[in-house]
Amino acid sequence: MSKERRERVNIVYSTNPDYRYEHDIAGSEQETLEPAKQKLTVRLDKKQRGGKKVTLVQGFSGSEDDLKDLGKILKTRCGAGGAVKDGEILIQGDFRDKIVEYLTKEGYKAKRGN
Repeated sequence: MSKERRERVNIVYSTNPDYRYEHDIAGSEQETLEPAKQKLTVRLDKKQRGGKKVTLVQGFSGSEDDLKDLGKILKTRCGAGGAVKDGEILIQGDFRDKIVEYLTKEGYKAKRGN
């Protein structure tokens, strides 16, 4: 399917020969703020996880791709698995201190939660 066809909004097909399709030109991607303007919270969570601890990084403002890149870097630095979903980074295990240290070194405003 062509890129132009995928960007059509609100209508699939029209029999009107003069009809102009609406296109989603405005970027639906949110622009990523620079690290100094990001306010991230790093906290520990074990609710609804079978007692297993997960480090959550919340508060990232930016595109999904940039969030995934940051999640990949954090997983690599901690040597643990994890995921990026619902605008949060989940790292398996308790790595709050290590993550806060890395994020502040990179220029983010990171705060350690509970």
